[in-house]
Amino acid sequence: MLKSLFLASSLAVTAFTPAALANWQLDNSTSELNFISIKNNQVAETHHFKQLAARLSEQGTLSLEIDLSSIESLIPIRNERMQKMLFDIAAFPKAEVSASLAPQLKTLQEGVNILSQVPATLSLHGKTQPLSLELTVVKQGKNLLVSSRKPVLVQAASFDLVEGIDALRVIAGLDTIATAVPVNFTLQFYPE
Repeated sequence: MLKSLFLASSLAVTAFTPAALANWQLDNSTSELNFISIKNNQVAETHHFKQLAARLSEQGTLSLEIDLSSIESLIPIRNERMQKMLFDIAAFPKAEVSASLAPQLKTLQEGVNILSQVPATLSLHGKTQPLSLELTVVKQGKNLLVSSRKPVLVQAASFDLVEGIDALRVIAGLDTIATAVPVNFTLQFYPE
């Protein structure tokens, strides 16, 4: 009797173990981070990064690394110019985002969207600044989806990127390029 009670309680604990008790690895092939640039106050274009790396620890620590050399604007010469003139990938090859999703993972249930605002930091171009992320977190089968509910507005001035934007504007013969950039992301994780 005692043995069967112990077995039943063990199964109950296993059935309700939160997703936070796993380490999660990013599936780059099904994840995306994109941003929108606006030139001459009226032309908007979407760009993305092809190479992301991220890990979500069992404690809920999210670490996202963006390979800035993987910028894809659909125009090869613009990719090169953004790599060199804007991001200066020789000196600053990566951007990094970190945040804690511990509270969200503790309450995670299969198929139930958790909507929350999460403080984060962005390290880009030698500067680190706080951000606020509006997220949707949902467990889908064995996978975990973390996505932005609203765009994250990145201010170029906060990361010393205005000079690079001006250089791009001049070389492209444009009147303006916006210095506030909306960023969206969808990150698909699988358990390690």
